[in-house]
Amino acid sequence: MIVLRQQIGDVLRATRQRQGKTLREISSAARVSLGYLSEVERGQKEASSELLFAICDALDLPVSVVLREVSDRVALLEGILIPDALPPDFSDVSKDSLASVS
Repeated sequence: MIVLRQQIGDVLRATRQRQGKTLREISSAARVSLGYLSEVERGQKEASSELLFAICDALDLPVSVVLREVSDRVALLEGILIPDALPPDFSDVSKDSLASVS
């Protein structure tokens, strides 16, 4: 079974380490306890959307980039090949969906 919280945690941890930042730096900037952030990174706790945005802000990383990376990882685990470009009809549906949300 694929556990999303583990994939999200892996992406967050890899980003933090690539930036050379410590758990303490990110937990302070995101205003979350160091222990809780550690559990999120290890996939032991689910990050709420608010917490995910705060962590991403502390990493100077758009949430959409994290979600895209997680999506790509899940697709690989499912054995699905994701094309580099979306089909033209997909973008039309997205524009219509976004218009109805605004």
